[in-house]
Amino acid sequence: MHTEQLPLARAAVDRAAHRRAEHDVLDPAAGPARVVLVRGSELAVLRDDDEVRLDLRPAVELADVDGLRLFLGEDGERLLALVLDDAAVEVDIEGVAAGPLDPAALDWATLREVGHRLGDRDAGLATAAVGLAAWHERHPRCPRCGGPTEPTQGGWVRRCTLDGSDHYPRTDPAVIMAVTDDEDRLLLGHAAHWPERRFSTLAGYVEPGESLEAAVRREVVEETAVVVGEVVYRGSQPWPFPASLMLAFTARALTTAVRVDGVEVTDARWFTRAGLERAVADGEVLLPMRSSVARALIEDWFGGSLPGA
Repeated sequence: MHTEQLPLARAAVDRAAHRRAEHDVLDPAAGPARVVLVRGSELAVLRDDDEVRLDLRPAVELADVDGLRLFLGEDGERLLALVLDDAAVEVDIEGVAAGPLDPAALDWATLREVGHRLGDRDAGLATAAVGLAAWHERHPRCPRCGGPTEPTQGGWVRRCTLDGSDHYPRTDPAVIMAVTDDEDRLLLGHAAHWPERRFSTLAGYVEPGESLEAAVRREVVEETAVVVGEVVYRGSQPWPFPASLMLAFTARALTTAVRVDGVEVTDARWFTRAGLERAVADGEVLLPMRSSVARALIEDWFGGSLPGA
């Protein structure tokens, strides 16, 4: 598995953190800048056959559009995100956009859907924009005193308007593991909240005071009763839904009897390569999306691409 090619781990833009404190870093008129448009969990994109790219707009054209602006970095020009709010676009009496932006005329897609199809630059921009937007949405108040917070530092800090404390985006570490046994079979599980027939690698959040390797072993035994020995780190990628960092591992099983917890995981099975390929082809198993590190772990074990989304 080439970790630098994981769909959402790719990036080709200088984040230019030293510019975040500049007073005009978000000003559309302060020099060349282009904008990534975000609406909820969606991004504005352009599609051309199999190619997908972000619909980047000149910042000056959107200067009068309301929304949260974020500084994403620079690549010969400033790169910003504009997170549209419900009042971002004025419409006339017939519901037609009266301003410079008509969201209904744009092509919107989620990062989950198109992350793997974006180029390196756009994948990095989109992942940062979605992650930051989700953080701002969920942190309108100070965790210390409950006062309202406001964005500063180009959108990378929220400052409490009452006690003046600064608060920064948080990332939740989560382990995700391809567990194999002595016969080189792969263990896949079905989570309770997933669609029927969806199977993927096991995963879970790292707990306070816990190492990554310990988290791998704990999650596997909790969810399937399989005991894991050797654990090997393979790579990572952000998963901003809303704020995870997926840390990928391979793990060797010491036992093979499976007993699911029935709460988080309702089914788990060992698959041979031929068995998984057949189950996917027959529609008995639906694999995770191609933007996920889970898909990369499965296909790395399989030794090639598997059909399906």
